[in-house]
Amino acid sequence: MKKMLRVVLILIVALGVAGGAGVWKVRQLANSKILVKEETIFTLKAGTGRQALGEQLYGDKIINRPRVFQWLLRVEPELSHFKAGTYRFTPGMTVREMLQLLESGKEAQFPLRFVEGMRLSDYLKQLRDAPYIKHTLKDDSYQTVAEALKFEHPEWVEGWFWPDTWMYTAGTTDVAILKRAHKKMVAAVDAAWEGRMEGLPYSDPNQFVTMASIIEKETAVAAERDRVASVFINRLRIGMRLQTDPTVIYGMGESYTGKISRKDLETPTAYNTYVISGLPRARLPRRARRRLKPPRIRLKHRISILWLMEKGGIPLTPTLPATIALFRTI
Repeated sequence: MKKMLRVVLILIVALGVAGGAGVWKVRQLANSKILVKEETIFTLKAGTGRQALGEQLYGDKIINRPRVFQWLLRVEPELSHFKAGTYRFTPGMTVREMLQLLESGKEAQFPLRFVEGMRLSDYLKQLRDAPYIKHTLKDDSYQTVAEALKFEHPEWVEGWFWPDTWMYTAGTTDVAILKRAHKKMVAAVDAAWEGRMEGLPYSDPNQFVTMASIIEKETAVAAERDRVASVFINRLRIGMRLQTDPTVIYGMGESYTGKISRKDLETPTAYNTYVISGLPRARLPRRARRRLKPPRIRLKHRISILWLMEKGGIPLTPTLPATIALFRTI
């Protein structure tokens, strides 16, 4: 009897030691760092169970003790409620912190920068090239974009997306990002349209912002924008063509190489204001969103002629003879 009791005690002690060693291994794994040496994007698919997760982490060389990992999930069940998604693992993160991240559902955020002044076609190319975006647009035509976003004015596509750095998670659609950028641009335009001066020759917000974008591209000198605005307003009032180079350049598209020829000035495009009367139907992309607020229009200025100096700056005169006289003095 005593011998049997001794055997039982030995077994109990052995089991206790083994159990203690097992718990120590589990705790050691939980507090150990994952094996990544740099930021790693990890995607956990929906329906992945404990066993499959352990195998995936081991296969991706993120952990090195898959069996102990399974015991960890049993000993600390609160770590086993992970959510599907795409996550960012960083060097120095512990196994416990990794599991807590998977449980939180806080997926990795990816940046997509819409640069100021770029065309919508450039934005669409960026969307095509960006990682983890779900592409739902059947093609990159402006008509397709207008239909997908259900534009109230399908012809108002170019320039109607707010330039910014947009953050997204894996699986976000291209349309969803475009909707966010468009919504913010519409809000900014609506605010500027409501605060405009009375009596300006614009029939809708698109014309209003088209003029602002032309003024911005005509001169890089902020102090000159009010007077340049007066020039273009006066030209519209008297029925004179705007005749501004930025509209020619934009209409040339990829064929523009830094110079404009007489042929370019005479070639009709949807933007060339040397050929068309009034404002282009489509606006130019703006270079700086901070300048969406339109310049103050000094209606007392009767100037309708302007030309660019080689070193910057724009002399403005009310008539052609005055311009010629000014030119002779320079």
